[in-house]
Amino acid sequence: MKIWVDADACPVVIKEILFRAAERTQITTTLLANQTLTIPNSPYIKFIRVQAGFDVADNEIVKLVEEGDLIITADIPLAAEVIEKGAQALNPRGELYTLDNIKSRLTMRDFMDTLRSSGVNTGGPNAFSHRDRQQFANTLDKILIKDTNN
Repeated sequence: MKIWVDADACPVVIKEILFRAAERTQITTTLLANQTLTIPNSPYIKFIRVQAGFDVADNEIVKLVEEGDLIITADIPLAAEVIEKGAQALNPRGELYTLDNIKSRLTMRDFMDTLRSSGVNTGGPNAFSHRDRQQFANTLDKILIKDTNN
């Protein structure tokens, strides 16, 4: 398993959890973003800078991901694409996207996008909380423990 991070919008606290997990498990963790990021000096943590542009990092992740990998992203269409390739997708709030739930998440995303396009103020996501961070860490640990036991 490798971990791929859609890093442009990933909260710093989530990146820090991922850095500690990469060191602890010795799983290669690669962050992709269109701006330079500071990462710890580690053989397990890598950074790929992509060109600026719509979905450039997403497209690169889809190209690089392999079956069994884990992708960290809040981007639902990206999650759907990597799940189709046999990878797992986890959002920064700790929700694991699966074959069972990704279609409904895509439908809801598209519905909300339609509402926003028609001028309806749908609000944004809730502020990132300590509970979100804890949920992410717990779900990540479950995935990593399962992977090391296989």
